[in-house]
Amino acid sequence: MYVDTHTHIYLKDFDDDRKQIINECKKLGVTKLLLPNIDSNSMEDVIKISNEFKGMCFPMVGLHPCSVKQNYNEELSFIKPYIKSCNPIAIGEIGIDLYWDKSTLDIQKKVFIKQVNWALEFELPIVIHARESYNEIFEILDFLNTSKLKGVFHCFSSSLKDADRILKYGGFKLGIGGVVTFKNSGIDKVVEQIEIENIILETDAPYLTPAPFRGKRNKSSYIPLIANKLSDIYKVSPEEIGKITSKNASEIFNI
Repeated sequence: MYVDTHTHIYLKDFDDDRKQIINECKKLGVTKLLLPNIDSNSMEDVIKISNEFKGMCFPMVGLHPCSVKQNYNEELSFIKPYIKSCNPIAIGEIGIDLYWDKSTLDIQKKVFIKQVNWALEFELPIVIHARESYNEIFEILDFLNTSKLKGVFHCFSSSLKDADRILKYGGFKLGIGGVVTFKNSGIDKVVEQIEIENIILETDAPYLTPAPFRGKRNKSSYIPLIANKLSDIYKVSPEEIGKITSKNASEIFNI
């Protein structure tokens, strides 16, 4: 059994074959798909697909850092009521992205802080997008972290030092996806030094497709490819990887 803890299967990229992919997942033992939101434009799609595939797809509520613009207060005002109305499993995906646009750092920080506080208010985990921004996120979490705060650093792709710092917060796991299968990513060398109890699986579909399909559209039914790589790293069966990482995901998301 596997859980894809991060998939954008609600996007138009999957309109033509979404049901087929869901069936592929079922056949391969990928039993749960967690759907992070992007912004106000995607929120209804997240809910629609979660309702259509109830018990398999689960919604999150959040404003992605790449969608943080000058109208961020309007976006947050639109999104927040969904926390009560759609019973999300997490606040996500939220965070800071300095790869695409450094000019919005100040407002990205404000939006991230606000959404972390939502998570604390509603006792929900957070799904953090950190791209070239680990130090900025650490600075905020150092201030806001409590024993109640838990979540995942989605698409973890940093150093062992950063991994150790994340795990010291006490309530966080590391989301590992297709990048671990890339030949020269180096993430496999970091992952092998981290206890598997701290790892959860994700695709980030349709992005970051694992080898040997890199460059093509990613999909949740590729989760076993990531599990196979972790099987090589940890020297246990893919089935055991699935069992442990699914338990880890359940601890964070209560699914």
